[in-house]
Amino acid sequence: MFSFSKFMGQFSRLITIVLAVFCLSSTLRAQDPHFTQFYANPLYLNPAFAGTAWCPRLVSNYRNQWPGLSGTYVTYAASYDQHIEAISGGIGISVMHDRAGEGTLNSNRFNAAYSYHLPVNRHFSIRAALEASVFQKSLDASRLTFGDMIDARYGFIYDTQESILEPQRTGLDFSAGILAFSKKFFGGVAVHHLTQPQEGLIGPNSKLPMKITVHAGAQIPLDRDFKDATISPNILFKQQQNFTQVNMGLYFSKGPFVGGIWYRKDDAFIVLVGLEQASKNGPKFKCGYSYDVTVSRLGLSVPKGSHELSVSYVLPCRKRPKRWRTISCPSF
Repeated sequence: MFSFSKFMGQFSRLITIVLAVFCLSSTLRAQDPHFTQFYANPLYLNPAFAGTAWCPRLVSNYRNQWPGLSGTYVTYAASYDQHIEAISGGIGISVMHDRAGEGTLNSNRFNAAYSYHLPVNRHFSIRAALEASVFQKSLDASRLTFGDMIDARYGFIYDTQESILEPQRTGLDFSAGILAFSKKFFGGVAVHHLTQPQEGLIGPNSKLPMKITVHAGAQIPLDRDFKDATISPNILFKQQQNFTQVNMGLYFSKGPFVGGIWYRKDDAFIVLVGLEQASKNGPKFKCGYSYDVTVSRLGLSVPKGSHELSVSYVLPCRKRPKRWRTISCPSF
């Protein structure tokens, strides 16, 4: 017998999966996953951050976007970078895995970056970077449901006549970035997907659009009444095809504690808490948690926002030279 509740469950799943499949169509273009704690995933934000910590740095990130939806979007990332004086710059490697529609659409990416360090003077430095990437995108077609599978009386009972041209695609990609910083101010520009590689699994012409990111901010120490305290206003702008994102916010740090509040235009309010532990010559450990409160139209139907965790660890290494300047930017 026809089960209305079963039909509605299948239909709800179909709607969720359609959101992911839209990324594969020949008329629409995919967009990169984004991280709220973009400074806590520095190589993903801008490859020019490779080596900016001088010592070896390990970073891991986890994002669960809109867990109120049945087909949630989960992204994992990890990276390693360090400065190497013999090559006058830094190297970095990173990996990312993005899962959409309960694993229906999966994306994997491996990146390798080199950033050249140019100390302009004692107070100002520039880093310029190139990045090469290998990506893989795969679709589990067995988890998809299509309109021609539906019987008006019995629900989903038919086999679909739709076909997936390439259930898996692998390709090369290239990106570049530049970063300028002084003791208190910093800013950078990154251009990802310079070659706009083909990544579609259904349409013959589905290029990954170029993404342009501009970010800037300042690290401002407070007066003597707030010892070891700083505020850091920041702004980030991203453009990818017709998609535009603007993030504006402020970090406040006092000793080992960090807090922040952000607004992502037309999308979400963000709150962040973090902890930093560091010794003068020893390792540095940082962890952060942020929560996105969705304020767009989607928020009316999604009962939960987005959760994000970040952890980074800077290993101890030989003392950096006096002429070396570490970028003073937030870590979350």
